[in-house]
Amino acid sequence: MIEKKSERLFYRIKEVCDITGLKPHVLRYWEQEFKNIRPKKSPKGHRLYRKSDLETILKIKKLLYEDRFTIDGAKKYLASRKDILEDIKTDLEEILNILKKGEG
Repeated sequence: MIEKKSERLFYRIKEVCDITGLKPHVLRYWEQEFKNIRPKKSPKGHRLYRKSDLETILKIKKLLYEDRFTIDGAKKYLASRKDILEDIKTDLEEILNILKKGEG
């Protein structure tokens, strides 16, 4: 699903566009519509997407473009799935990576 760049903690909007094939304005619109996508902001104000954001974007893209869901339908579908454990796992992996980098 996500290329070998998946070892990184954060991706800039251009990198997310390259990976997903989406335009920046689509990503910014989806940030407003889907509360699951919440990129952090760098000190310079650049959007920094986590791996979990990237996975969510790819899920939304599949729902909208392949499965032909509406925006509201995709929101309801994602809310009903409750991927809480997957999100927790991703966050813990990110924390573990940060801790490992601190040891070296």
